[in-house]
Amino acid sequence: MNDMAQLIEPLIPALRRYARALMRDRSAADDLVQDGLERAIGRWHQRRADGNARSWLFAIVHNLALNRIRQSSRRGRHLPPEDADAVGSVPPAQEHGLQHRDLLRALESLPEEQRSVVLLVSVEDLSYVEVAEVLKIPIGTVMSRLSRGRERLRQAMEGVAKAEPVGASHLRRVK
Repeated sequence: MNDMAQLIEPLIPALRRYARALMRDRSAADDLVQDGLERAIGRWHQRRADGNARSWLFAIVHNLALNRIRQSSRRGRHLPPEDADAVGSVPPAQEHGLQHRDLLRALESLPEEQRSVVLLVSVEDLSYVEVAEVLKIPIGTVMSRLSRGRERLRQAMEGVAKAEPVGASHLRRVK
């Protein structure tokens, strides 16, 4: 039991950051982490002893988040009462605040599979191997999703409206 606490406790801040980025709502993210930790503790005996506890915990939180995102897409968006007054608020005028907002919007516009890889590698500092374990995908897929995700973020931050699909033709018909 003591080993479990020593492995889990230092990971909680990173799990909360990842959950907040996925859920885009502080209280939903905290609930997600709580449920993920509860599931990890309840199923600690199922964890591979030689496995990476960090990857295992991120995988649990990731899978729970996917389930909740799917569930909420069926139900529709919920706006908690405490956030209702923020709907009509004015965005900050400071450059940093605007860049931060733009980056968050660019992250939100990424497909979920790219967003997850970008967050796990760039924010949570997981290795490509760890990300592959968490998401249960090949390492090559991790690298290609990361590359495409970073490129879309770069284009969004530079003001490119939408990234052209790979292989899109820039040819036009000449009469």
